[in-house]
Amino acid sequence: MALLRSFGIGAAAGRAALAWIRRDQHAGALERTNFHGRTVTLAGGPALALGATTAAALGAPGGRLAAAAVTAGAVSGAVGLYDDVVGNRPEQKAAKGFAGHLGALREGQVTSGLVKIAGVGTAALAASALIGSGRSSRAGRTTDVLVGAGVIAGMANLLNLLDLRPGRAIKAGAIIGAPLALRRGGGIAAGTLGASAALLPDDLGEEIMLGDSGANALGALLGVALVARSGPAGRLAALTVLGALTAASEKVSFTRVIQDTPWLRTIDELGRRAR
Repeated sequence: MALLRSFGIGAAAGRAALAWIRRDQHAGALERTNFHGRTVTLAGGPALALGATTAAALGAPGGRLAAAAVTAGAVSGAVGLYDDVVGNRPEQKAAKGFAGHLGALREGQVTSGLVKIAGVGTAALAASALIGSGRSSRAGRTTDVLVGAGVIAGMANLLNLLDLRPGRAIKAGAIIGAPLALRRGGGIAAGTLGASAALLPDDLGEEIMLGDSGANALGALLGVALVARSGPAGRLAALTVLGALTAASEKVSFTRVIQDTPWLRTIDELGRRAR
């Protein structure tokens, strides 16, 4: 019942946040053109960040875990929104990828993408420190915190990499988060999934986009849920997988892989609006 309550709170908070943001007088600044040429709004991103963070914090089994969820979800969503808005400016678009942002920094330009990377990384480290470690040695605790931070930041990045088609990031989040939500103490994941599920129809219908704000917050919160439920070996295994996927994304198009794999293509297209 507690998990269903967290899911329901997330769904209600996500819908309420979306309605509130879309009524704002500045909502027009969030309009973008998607890959089909349709006009959509990035309001889905901050709505997911707000709804999921609220529900995850309320469903967390303990004050430190609630603080970790708020830190990871709110900061990742905020710096993602900053990149969504500022990164759309012409002078920001030239820098692509981590190397591009570092290159711009060497020339004296702090890009919105670099702000996002630094913000997500800092929030991940703070959240992982709040989650802590069960090991007694200082070296062991430090290692666990650093690996946990890598998992949280890596999950945020992975969901962002997948957010290239309607509903894809939310579906991936559901696959990752469901096992975490169904276990005892799964309120963080359940609340996060509730908010994302409530926004899925609008995402599939190409009325909203998650953007960096929504995808980063979704991934970061699922990362918090994973780190909170994992020991040293589990965290290291998760970081290894996330690192491999991130490295692969530099060489391989995830969209191409999905299109060329029938069962992945079926899941990816399920519920999506017809052209």
